[in-house]
Amino acid sequence: MHYSKLFFAGLLSAGLSGYVFAQDTAEQNTNANAVASDSMQADVEPSTQSSTHFQSLRNLKSELKNVKASDFKVNAKASQPDEVKDPLQPLNRQFYAFNDYLDRNVIRPVAVQYVAKTPEDVRGSYRQFRKNLGEPWNAVNQLIQGRPTRAAKTLGRFTINTLTTLGLADPARRLGLPPEEESFGVTLGYYGVPSGPFLMLPFFGPSTLRDTVGLAADSQARPQKYVMDDQDGLYWSTNVLQAIDTRAQVLDIEQILQGDKYALIRDLYLQRKNFQIAEKKGNSSEQINFVDTDDDGSDDSDTPQP
Repeated sequence: MHYSKLFFAGLLSAGLSGYVFAQDTAEQNTNANAVASDSMQADVEPSTQSSTHFQSLRNLKSELKNVKASDFKVNAKASQPDEVKDPLQPLNRQFYAFNDYLDRNVIRPVAVQYVAKTPEDVRGSYRQFRKNLGEPWNAVNQLIQGRPTRAAKTLGRFTINTLTTLGLADPARRLGLPPEEESFGVTLGYYGVPSGPFLMLPFFGPSTLRDTVGLAADSQARPQKYVMDDQDGLYWSTNVLQAIDTRAQVLDIEQILQGDKYALIRDLYLQRKNFQIAEKKGNSSEQINFVDTDDDGSDDSDTPQP
């Protein structure tokens, strides 16, 4: 259980530091000339920066004071107004600024070097190995969803790929057993649990209230957590490598993110999650378009079908 404690402690500490950092970055960009000209005054008043931090926190509290408990019952979709799907937007944008800074200065440069120096075959085999380790948890989610046939196919995929290639390749796909991505957050959505508002998590990126709960469950259920339970260094190293590999996969398409990148990332995430849930229930055609003219902020489309 120590990993779950680290998970939530990390979210809290990173979130608070991320907010202050984002405020500092915005303020420095806006007032660069003033800071330079008044540097001597800043030396005389060392408490000014601390006071600014507290003022920033007070401003954020003011911006979020209209958030109501009912806002957390929404089933967020890309087509909804911002105030419905993203009532925590002021806070989310601060976390996004932190994540973006971390990406531009650390994660993306490392991902570029990873692609340049690691052959595609090696990257692909590593990626497939991790996916194969997740297949048993995929099957558990499919059983919870009441889809035993699909769960049996997933276990068949795991058996074939493990016995033939140690999970480094995917011969099961060529045998008519394609993969199907699962998570506990999607399983909750399958049974009609509302997503709650959109959340931008520090380090972890886009999510929702429902998917954050699912993320915590997934982190405890994946087999690699128990395989490496007594090897903290190896466990966290593989997670860092997974993050770098995931980032490397989107290097070629990141240029499509133009304009308000936060809003685009948010809507793409919500659209993808709703499509995943609808696809498992056989009504994915209803989730293809972003615009839903009949949407009024409420949604009952996630009710399981008989």
